[in-house]
Amino acid sequence: MKVSYNWLKQFIKIDWNSEETAALLTDLGLEVETVDKYQSIKGGLEGIVVGHVLTCVPHPDADRLKVTTVDLGDGVPVQIVCGASNVAAGQKVPVATIGTVLYDKDGQSFTIKKGKIRGQESHGMICAEDELGLGESHDGIMVLDEKLIAGTKASTVFNIENDEVFEIGLTPNRADAMSHLGTARDLRAGMLQSGVNVELITPSVSNFRVDKRTLKIDVDVKNNKLAPRYCGVTISGITVKSSPEWLQNRLKAIGINPKNNIVDVTNYVLHDLGQPLHAFDASKINGKIHVQTLEAGTKFITLDEIERTLHEEDLMICDDKGPMCIAGVFGGKKSGVSENTTSIFLESAYFNPISIRKTAKRHQLNTDASFRFERGIDPTITEYALKRAALLIQEVAGGEITSDIIDIYPKKAEDFTVFLNFNKVAKIIGQEIPKDTIKQILASLEIKVNSVTDAGLGLIIPCYRVDVQREIDVIEEILRVYGYNNIGISKKVNASVSNSPRTEDYKVQNTVASQLNAQGFHEMMANSLTTASYISLSETLKETHNVTMLNPLSSDLSTMRQSLLFSGLEALAYNINRKNSDLKLFEFGKTYHNFEAGYEEIKHLTLFQTGNTSRENWNNPLQPSNFFLFKGYVMAILEKLGIQKSISIPVTSDVFSEGIALGIGQETLVEFGVVKKSIAKHFGIKQEILFADFNWALVLKLVSNKIKFTDIPKYPEVRRDLALLLDTQITYDALYKIARQTEKTLVKEINLFDVYEGANLPEGKKSYALSFIIQDTTKTLEDSQIDKIMNKLQKSFESELGATIR
Repeated sequence: MKVSYNWLKQFIKIDWNSEETAALLTDLGLEVETVDKYQSIKGGLEGIVVGHVLTCVPHPDADRLKVTTVDLGDGVPVQIVCGASNVAAGQKVPVATIGTVLYDKDGQSFTIKKGKIRGQESHGMICAEDELGLGESHDGIMVLDEKLIAGTKASTVFNIENDEVFEIGLTPNRADAMSHLGTARDLRAGMLQSGVNVELITPSVSNFRVDKRTLKIDVDVKNNKLAPRYCGVTISGITVKSSPEWLQNRLKAIGINPKNNIVDVTNYVLHDLGQPLHAFDASKINGKIHVQTLEAGTKFITLDEIERTLHEEDLMICDDKGPMCIAGVFGGKKSGVSENTTSIFLESAYFNPISIRKTAKRHQLNTDASFRFERGIDPTITEYALKRAALLIQEVAGGEITSDIIDIYPKKAEDFTVFLNFNKVAKIIGQEIPKDTIKQILASLEIKVNSVTDAGLGLIIPCYRVDVQREIDVIEEILRVYGYNNIGISKKVNASVSNSPRTEDYKVQNTVASQLNAQGFHEMMANSLTTASYISLSETLKETHNVTMLNPLSSDLSTMRQSLLFSGLEALAYNINRKNSDLKLFEFGKTYHNFEAGYEEIKHLTLFQTGNTSRENWNNPLQPSNFFLFKGYVMAILEKLGIQKSISIPVTSDVFSEGIALGIGQETLVEFGVVKKSIAKHFGIKQEILFADFNWALVLKLVSNKIKFTDIPKYPEVRRDLALLLDTQITYDALYKIARQTEKTLVKEINLFDVYEGANLPEGKKSYALSFIIQDTTKTLEDSQIDKIMNKLQKSFESELGATIR
């Protein structure tokens, strides 16, 4: 939110510099992010002076140029070459002197330098309106009042507005501060606490009166819950034209482009008091005004000339013939004010914040009006803001008030009541604040004290403070005005030591994350909201289990994710499309499910790998990621966590073209494999994707809190190899299981170190080369024992798998 310092000073008389004011606003919770300079004319006409043209003769070498001598007030006339047809001796003109920086219509700067034009020296530039930013005309140079004295600075001749603009990072709860009045109100409270006694000055509307009662437009509010208060008045005999300079400068300073005097006034009051307004061309209103909802599917063209389809819950401002405006959000094309408008119906209302928020999100419209309505404006100033705007319109556009104010307000907004306990204030803040100081702070925030006891205060909170409805909210208000920096810090340091287990979630996460980082993985964090249509990519995910948002920001963010795969694929696709195709990512995240038993969150760890395993190098050829390397990453996590008793079980997810699942008992611990090409293609990914999904709750359950130690074996280990000829359908897993069952004690490791399929082998056969590490921790093994184990293994492979020794 942008706040003009000059505008702010209309509400509160302050002579502080902008840095002091910004610091206080930030301490009050209205964080000032930047303070920018504003000038109604860019550059402030620095370097521009009034010049007196002494002579003007044709350029000897150019028909359209003239050579002038100009007095700049320093007693030394300078020569300036000018191309304007209207330049003449005796004129007073604006001159840009050497070194002056001017700006073109696109805001690009250029510097006036000494130079030669067709052989004639030129020491400056005689300027036109558009070159100075004083107008649009470029028909010729500006001719100034002949009474002006040469050398006078142009900045004193023209009314230049110099301002400073605060960019405030307004938090959503501070609806009361969404205007210059609201900011000034907070600033006054802070200044009073700092010992500076200032008053809050609000614009007077005492001059408001009805001139004639010749244009009455009746209003029918059909839904008071959606429109609790609705005010309106007619103004006739207006002239729609450009706004006066002061009004344009106020709006330009906060980044609003002026349109015409009527629209500008409504924008001005919105940022002045925080009350959105809307002006309808009264001649385009047929019959009554109806504040109502319409049937779903009704078409309506808004000011931006886009046809929108209305929802049955959209609150509309209509006449007898149809809709004219989306209430509190956006006006309609047909009822808006134009240059031909001579009478208006001016609307000021309080609309239901939830209704406005839903409508704005539904139509993807974010306007200054909806921004305020959906956060909750002050319902008590609706009529006051209407009078303020009506008087301003009369000031800048003329006209007469031609109706009484219509104010439909069947149920007045009630203030909030809160009891504030003094002991609770001291306990929460950590320091006792004097009771008189508390009362002073509350009074400065317009919070009334209804009753006083030894224990505390009975308070009445203004209804516009929608964020202050509980005792803790009041304490927060007291603290922010009193000043967080004024709370003392104890010199005594208190600390407690807790004996937390090693298996706490965050500790295990850090252990795994550190290992994955060391292996070249990068952690990612994806949005939990995703696209509902992704569910169709997997038959194991059910649409009925979707957790759907009631008020989604968009269709792409309408559902809570049931799988971390798809958000991960989005991240991979984003990187691959930007030539970053060698990726290793991991994510700790949750999935969300709507089961019959109720809603459930399930935590996961997922791994992704795609592209090459390492960068290209002269001594390291490119190697694409492969399943077995990826399996090593998965197994390394389990080994790191001491999970060793997992078994292979069927893969339940259908997202893999090839995959393995490991489990404990009947529970799946991790599934990993190659993602189906059809799923990758949906995200525009052509390269192979490896994906692993850990059931993190089961991982935590299996991680032991005990540290186990074993002695380093004193006796040597022995390696023996077997080369087996097998049927092609036999897997290494089958060999591994048979070896483990055959010799459970002395065979420590089993490894597949070579696979061969091809020439010189019988059809339907393949060769597996296995290595076995054999060791006895109590003695040195003899050759006869080793041979006995190897013969036993060989016979088991031959009898159970039909293997033969190569």
